[in-house]
Amino acid sequence: MKEIRNSEEYLKTIEQPKPVLLDFYADWCGPCQALMPVVEKLANKYDGEIEVRKVNVDHNPELAQKFSVRSIPALFFVQNGEIRERLVGLQSSPALEEKIRQYLVAA
Repeated sequence: MKEIRNSEEYLKTIEQPKPVLLDFYADWCGPCQALMPVVEKLANKYDGEIEVRKVNVDHNPELAQKFSVRSIPALFFVQNGEIRERLVGLQSSPALEEKIRQYLVAA
């Protein structure tokens, strides 16, 4: 799973036609570390269908501010350049997979 390191990478990611899942996290965040394998597994499973990117809030505070991230982990579904949905906190694999499927049907 690739990391977005700056605004240019973010803009390039959301300009493509596939749905995007952004995972805002921090290395020191326990729930973020618990969620990471779930997100990575889904990124591999749906590779080529949805773009999954992680954003470290400590390394990219301006992007975290743009998304008004106040609590992590925070997951954002972006489609056609617009934020469609925001999930905060630890998410289960089945719940996230269901969300991904919804966005793939809508794409």
